[in-house]
Amino acid sequence: MTIVLTPEQQGVFDAIEHTREHLFVTGRAGTGKSTLLNHLAWHTSKQLVIAAPTGVAALNVGGQTIHSLFKLPIGVIGDAPIEQNGDVRKLLNKIDTLVIDEVSMVSADLMDAIDRSLRQARQRKNEAFGGVQLVMFGDPFQLAPVPPSDPDERAYFRDHYRSLWFFDAKVWQESELRIHALREIHRQHEDEFKNILTAVRYGQVTADMANRLNTVGARPAPADGTITLASRNAQVSRINAQNLERLPGASMTANADISGEFGGRNFPADERLDLKVGAQVMFLRNDSDGRWVNGSIGEVTRIDKTVYVEIDGDEHEVEPLVWEKLKYSYSPDTRELSRDVVGEFTQFPLRLAWAVTIHKSQGKTYDRAVVDLGARAFSPGQTYVALSRIRALDGLHLSRPLQPNDIFVDDNVLRFMKSVSDAAKQQQG
Repeated sequence: MTIVLTPEQQGVFDAIEHTREHLFVTGRAGTGKSTLLNHLAWHTSKQLVIAAPTGVAALNVGGQTIHSLFKLPIGVIGDAPIEQNGDVRKLLNKIDTLVIDEVSMVSADLMDAIDRSLRQARQRKNEAFGGVQLVMFGDPFQLAPVPPSDPDERAYFRDHYRSLWFFDAKVWQESELRIHALREIHRQHEDEFKNILTAVRYGQVTADMANRLNTVGARPAPADGTITLASRNAQVSRINAQNLERLPGASMTANADISGEFGGRNFPADERLDLKVGAQVMFLRNDSDGRWVNGSIGEVTRIDKTVYVEIDGDEHEVEPLVWEKLKYSYSPDTRELSRDVVGEFTQFPLRLAWAVTIHKSQGKTYDRAVVDLGARAFSPGQTYVALSRIRALDGLHLSRPLQPNDIFVDDNVLRFMKSVSDAAKQQQG
């Protein structure tokens, strides 16, 4: 895979490739974190393993879930003994660099469990992460760890950690973390919109900025099926079902083919996909021939053995694709790590897209979108995620005016990012 890095991205790649430092790669939405990670996966000379906190996130980066890789139990781990068989120990001993994507969703407890697992397996009890280089990608201003539902687990966090966030893990009290913040935004090109999004990100929106967003967003959305970014699953399902029902004719149902270790319901696409001619759909994978990208919006024009979708006036045949579930293993013969396919999920890389949740819009780019926050934004960074999906200010439409309580940031994130900024100033000075 050929990816051309910007000088900024190349600098971060070199820091990963040519040092043993623990790195946190962050940056605003649209700064190319995913591009850099993909380049790293293809071009590193190190024995590199990629992991992510959720199944879908792992699939998206060609990695394995953290819990599966380390064979960790679900829930708070605390100081409980970590059981490791011989295969796990061999695998963990071959890793040069561990990459964690979407690290902002990793709790402090899980980060410490990763640290303990590596120290134990590699018998290097006095070295953070057992001597493995840790490289983390993510943006705390966009995604947050999910608080435990169990009251005893919540109490454990209150007693043992300053916050739930990965950066408050105990391992960071004895190990230095280098921060690389990507600053060049590739999604938006208007200075005004970039400045407003930065203000939303930090919760520092002025009255003039809010008025500008609300004035632009008050325009009716074009009647061409502009996608809605909604805060709730129920709203998304209702919008998509209503629009599909309005279309004439019978629907086609495509059922996914699932094999191997692809259990659960954490699938990369719909297990059952209902389509009609005229349906608005979003692509879920980049096309190898460059005809569409992950997040492209089109309209179903024909349904045969395959599906035909029109994008920007061009009709394309779309065939089912395979998502591979991967698992890392160690080969004594080659003395190298390998990524083995242990499960497959085959489905059309499409999803109904009159509406999508703000959460699932992560990483996507839209020319136009309606932002529907419901009664109010219910999680920090939610409004920032929604607004930053859109390329330009004139592509923004709001279901209602933004309110002050729609824009808020977790105080722990502000504390951490201030420390990052202060450290960067000290390094420069």
